[in-house]
Amino acid sequence: MSKPPLIVLVGPTAVGKTALAVELALRLNGEVVSADSRYFYRGMNIGAAKPTREEMRGVPHHLIDVAEPDETWSLAQFQQAALAAIGAIQARGRMPLLVGGTGQYIRAVTQGWTPPEVPPNPRLRAALENLAAENSVYWLHAKLKILDPLAAERIDARNLRRTVRALEVIFSTGRLFSRQTGQSESPFALFQAGLSRPREELYRRVDTRVESMFAQGFLEEVRGLLEKGFSPDLPSMSAIGYREAAAVLRGEMSLEDAKIQMKRATRIFVRRQTNWFKPDDPQIHWFALDEYDAETIARVISQQLLGQSAVNGNVALESARWLGL
Repeated sequence: MSKPPLIVLVGPTAVGKTALAVELALRLNGEVVSADSRYFYRGMNIGAAKPTREEMRGVPHHLIDVAEPDETWSLAQFQQAALAAIGAIQARGRMPLLVGGTGQYIRAVTQGWTPPEVPPNPRLRAALENLAAENSVYWLHAKLKILDPLAAERIDARNLRRTVRALEVIFSTGRLFSRQTGQSESPFALFQAGLSRPREELYRRVDTRVESMFAQGFLEEVRGLLEKGFSPDLPSMSAIGYREAAAVLRGEMSLEDAKIQMKRATRIFVRRQTNWFKPDDPQIHWFALDEYDAETIARVISQQLLGQSAVNGNVALESARWLGL
């Protein structure tokens, strides 16, 4: 049985994935499936840099605003929802584009991951969360790094929920978390496009994004979330910027210090993302966005997908139909 095509768009924060995804979708008869964990939560728009309705330009986007900030979306939930969305897009005769910077979520879909089947342990989770509250989330992440360096490398030190989950699985099973994610052959004919920019240009874009967030009303967004009763200690609020903004609103941090911390944290996150999307990965076709425009990238993807599909019988015909050729 032939595999359906799937375009995957990866790259670091602020590289320009969102805008390019829309351009490609318009050219390739596509719809976007978000693999950015920051996009899940309703009301967290400016800080997550979600695309606005105007920026979407009529292109359907999936898995955005699917949960409240105090809800938790597991990797397994995302995987199931993403596969359902991709299947529905393909059933409509359109091309799915899986887009995001969260490597774990991308791999769960493209590599057929089987997340560890370890049931939640509320008492253990509470104990780990208390340790983080007493010593800081960075302290807890450092303990994970001692036990499982590979897992720690792949988990943002600010992300308490994932750090706790990794430790929970390790303590419950006695085995490394990084070795418990099974995978199988991809169910898709993949074209993985990696986007890059020169590092200094990327850092300038990060700095501009942070300044723009506050100009757009980021403090007001966070104030509204707090007034609705959402705690800055929620896992969703570990996204860069929200806790800093909450500290500004409480008078515990100056606005300028918050911006400095956010810019620094985002740069560190950008470097961490390269652990998932490596420039020498032979399965990723890299495009420097200071050299390639959307039209050229769309043409390369079309040619490569059809070329790959030719060895799989009628997938070439199906790819052509989805690409609108």
